[in-house]
Amino acid sequence: MQTASAEPVKEELRREALARRDRLPAHERAAAAQAIADRALPVAIKPHMIVSGFSPLKTEINPVPLMRRFAEAGARLALPVVVGRGEPLLLRAWSFGDPLVAGVWGIREPPADAPEVFPDVLIVPLLAFDRTGHRIGYGAGYYDMTIMRLRALKPVTAIGIAFAAQEIDKVPFTPRDARLDLVLTEREEIDCR
Repeated sequence: MQTASAEPVKEELRREALARRDRLPAHERAAAAQAIADRALPVAIKPHMIVSGFSPLKTEINPVPLMRRFAEAGARLALPVVVGRGEPLLLRAWSFGDPLVAGVWGIREPPADAPEVFPDVLIVPLLAFDRTGHRIGYGAGYYDMTIMRLRALKPVTAIGIAFAAQEIDKVPFTPRDARLDLVLTEREEIDCR
């Protein structure tokens, strides 16, 4: 369902998805994040591979257990930094134990002296997704711009991470919306390629 007037529909879907996610009990959210991390990694780890995760906000699924698994398998890690509205995210190198600072909206991010990197894999937060790899985020387009920027430079695998309850039948999309390659939920790995 490609539509130029997708935004009003997306806004309603955002509200519904956020309410569904917020209703999940904390112990179920934690168990879902661990279930995703306990499965085989969704991509093969290659030498010098960089995987970018994110610092979860509020009731977002926690990507840290999955990020830890990637690190244990030999991947280097990164976290996003919001540069400004209308700009792609800046991805900075980060390892467990490295310091984090409060960024935009209080999101934990690497400090300004952490080097910029260009990940091979992006773990992407979302509010809702469908099985074709379309997602609904918070509406600013940061991840869409970032995925497109990285894909213009090299092959990048974009992996959405979500609770199964965040799946919807069809996400409305526009040409500026970047598709995910995979979506990981506590129930399954969905290949959207």
